[in-house]
Amino acid sequence: MTIEPSRLVKPGRGRAVVNLRVVIPTVIAVLAVLAAVLLAAALVGEREQTLDQAWQTLKTREYVDLTHTFNQEIPHWPGFPAENRTTLFDYRPGNGTLGSGFFTQSYTHVGQWGTHVDAPSHFVEGLRSVDQIDLHEMVLPLVVLDVHEQVARDPDYTVTLEDVRAWEGRHGPVPAGSFVALRTDWSKRWPDAARMENWRADGIDHYPGWSREVLAYLYEERGIAASGHETSDTDPGTSTSRDDYALETYVLSTDHYQVEFLTNLDQVPETGALVVVGVPKPEGGSGFPARVFAILP
Repeated sequence: MTIEPSRLVKPGRGRAVVNLRVVIPTVIAVLAVLAAVLLAAALVGEREQTLDQAWQTLKTREYVDLTHTFNQEIPHWPGFPAENRTTLFDYRPGNGTLGSGFFTQSYTHVGQWGTHVDAPSHFVEGLRSVDQIDLHEMVLPLVVLDVHEQVARDPDYTVTLEDVRAWEGRHGPVPAGSFVALRTDWSKRWPDAARMENWRADGIDHYPGWSREVLAYLYEERGIAASGHETSDTDPGTSTSRDDYALETYVLSTDHYQVEFLTNLDQVPETGALVVVGVPKPEGGSGFPARVFAILP
């Protein structure tokens, strides 16, 4: 806007000089700042409302526990010792090793016990430990790759890229930042360690696993955040029987975590659910038992 000089108010006693060439841009700037402040306030209010709405939604949804209950006798990697549990204090005198009046137990077990998180440092020196896993990596969209029918026919089955392509044909690309769980229904053998290992007379454990082509596709092309499975290992039993853990090494070398010994994946849809991975925070820990659950759509 342009104001001719002749229309400016001339100076005089008791009268202010108003230069509209200065005032109008200043007013516009002030209004712009005010609008920005109001917009920011509106966004904050919208964010708070959205979180409240999210909670109102989440509390009505069905939750599925993807975690096995652990004790001293659960299946575990053969090289690990069993859990040792001691009652230090008990409600009544005489039952606790240190006293009474309340109930407290001491647990001694490896970090990779029961349903657990493997941090990248579990296999790769210098990469992240459990306490360094970001909170944003603990609540993720859940993708379930269902190969349980193939596994029922062949316990040595490893997931293929064709399996993933079929999933994407039904649901679209695997979302970046998602948690991909491999459903094999192997967890239905829990807590029978012999059936979980499925050792045969040939001296080999026969249980399903991932494949390198699928893991590379998911982590490198689709950009997933984490993965998990129902068996004790990322690698199939035919590999681990030869002390070959190349696939677990690969996953952890990408500086992503994984979850082993998942359960109840048959109660979760292939897409649309959220997964929550709750894990303690031991400093420098390579892994720890986790509480993992899904929130259904």
